[in-house]
Amino acid sequence: MSKDYYNTLGVDKSASKEEIKKAFHKQAHKYHPDKNKGDDSKFKEVNEAYQVLSDDQKRARYDQFGSTDGPMGGGYGGGQQGGFGGFDFSGFQNGQGFDMGDLGDIFGDFFGGGMGRGTKNVRRGRDIQTEIDLTFEESVFGVNKNISITKQSTCDICKGTGGKVGTKMNTCKTCNGQGKVREVRRSILGSFETTKTCETCLGSGKVSSEKCSNCHGIGVLRKQSEINIGVPSGINDGEMLKMAGAGEDIQGGKSGDLYIKVRVKPHAIYKRDSLNLTMDLPIKLTDALLGMVYNLKTLEGNTIEVKIPEGINHNELLRVRGRGVPSSRGRGDIIIRIQVKMPTKLSRREKELIEKLKEEGL
Repeated sequence: MSKDYYNTLGVDKSASKEEIKKAFHKQAHKYHPDKNKGDDSKFKEVNEAYQVLSDDQKRARYDQFGSTDGPMGGGYGGGQQGGFGGFDFSGFQNGQGFDMGDLGDIFGDFFGGGMGRGTKNVRRGRDIQTEIDLTFEESVFGVNKNISITKQSTCDICKGTGGKVGTKMNTCKTCNGQGKVREVRRSILGSFETTKTCETCLGSGKVSSEKCSNCHGIGVLRKQSEINIGVPSGINDGEMLKMAGAGEDIQGGKSGDLYIKVRVKPHAIYKRDSLNLTMDLPIKLTDALLGMVYNLKTLEGNTIEVKIPEGINHNELLRVRGRGVPSSRGRGDIIIRIQVKMPTKLSRREKELIEKLKEEGL
């Protein structure tokens, strides 16, 4: 059956690379196997679609030949270079985020190469997610935040080995000290004998004669951890930060990642518009006619004078340069929108004065 990669990611065929990337992140987060309602098969489909559509050459071939003809179609079109049987596997290596699963190990053993060997069997801790609240000023200028998270962490006593400190390490009986065990796998290409990491010693070839009393031999345990998060300047509400290796630990494997969702509290005066700060400034009709000086408080806490010219109109914009959001390209500006407040009720004296202005042609 043909595959519609655009439909898999939920984007149009004219979608930009940035739109494709955002759609991939959304779908990958939704179907991640570690989530309660995750779907491993859907997760792999999303990965496969992204690997094709995020690569300009692969996307061009896919758009040209579709899902039924050519190198991006059935996968067995003869005469195509760069892959097995005409299909290009180069974009689906583990190093680019897609797990070839058992197929990688089978090809590795069958051809003597190791296409997926050494990467698939690496144990990995769970990714975790948390949220932090920032003031508007912190989101603009950046900040370091210390947070506490309860997660699976490496045991401080045994340092993750699972064995009691000072006890003898014995040869693993499951793998006879090899760290790997062999198994028979069946696939569309037949049966193959492959190797995998020993689950008893986790690849070390040794097991402790006595378990650690603190973690009971697991090597990790749930505890509260203090983590320092460096929030970059200019971050927006709802953005996600990633701290590689700050997720949950696992014995004999690689730590997961920590994802931090940012929530920014609204400011009483300012709003964000890319690198600019915007604000509304209500002024009286007389100030609009005669002009005035407004004392503006910046996000740094300083006060600067802004001259409001005479005769300014309602909704007219004033710009204070270099006082907005900092970035590698420089700082944005403050954009002030003038809101002229019209009087709703006039006294007799005010009406007389306005009548005189009217006689003057104003």
